[in-house]
Amino acid sequence: MISIVIINYNTFNITKQCIHSIVEHTRDVEYEIILVDNASKERDADDFKVLFPQIKLIKSSENSGFAKGNNLGIQQASGNIILLLNSDTYFTENVLSKALAKFKMLSNIGFLGVKMKYPNGNMQFTARKFRSIEWELLDLFRFIPMLLPYTVRARLMQGKYFKGDFDLECDWLNGAFLIFNKSILERLPGQKLDERFFMYGEDHLWGFQLKQLGLINYFFQGTSLIHINNASTEPSKRIRLLQTIFMHELDIMRIRKGSGLYYVIFSLIYRVKEQCRIFIKSLFS
Repeated sequence: MISIVIINYNTFNITKQCIHSIVEHTRDVEYEIILVDNASKERDADDFKVLFPQIKLIKSSENSGFAKGNNLGIQQASGNIILLLNSDTYFTENVLSKALAKFKMLSNIGFLGVKMKYPNGNMQFTARKFRSIEWELLDLFRFIPMLLPYTVRARLMQGKYFKGDFDLECDWLNGAFLIFNKSILERLPGQKLDERFFMYGEDHLWGFQLKQLGLINYFFQGTSLIHINNASTEPSKRIRLLQTIFMHELDIMRIRKGSGLYYVIFSLIYRVKEQCRIFIKSLFS
């Protein structure tokens, strides 16, 4: 069995759409849905049980964030395989059957993610590389990687340089869809997903921690889902979110590399790039 853990925070209609799409499109897979409501004020969480009596509903007394909410859900999971699924996603095909078939073929697997698209059909950058001085400089002078053959460039840079058109081992994956064996949590500190970030950056941190255990993170291009992205975030707050993501990226680099010379050089390059990007976005927000 696979246990699907979904976090809801003031997005009743979008979360309803997500659950409905799972029920509508999932075939040949034994699954359960665990919905964790993070103290939503928009609507009574019990309304989900009226619509979907088969789900497990966990009502948190506080908005505990993404990582802690998922850990609450995992504690109630009956399956030996977990899917963390964002509430602002929905299936248009039998994603679970296809993804699980691939997942079970892989050995030494950490996270498996799949292709994600915006509602307009545009691709999202699901498979990512860890940030580094080299990556930031190549991204800054992007004409250099663009001189490389596509498959070489895609494997080297990933992210926005990768079209999601072949399977790929990657450093980390977008946390909107993550499949993993529940047993790997026993090897993590506290035997649970790291909760140090309230929201944003957790997927990057978890990917690093699984790689530290010698596991692989894997992008599977054989199926896809729609990810609305930031559905629970008001537009007025998105600049602050970019700042939060920026700080979490620096925290993760410090965890990975320490606070020495490498971190100082990386921080300088990354700060200049990202602060310019955030400033430009703020002009149009």
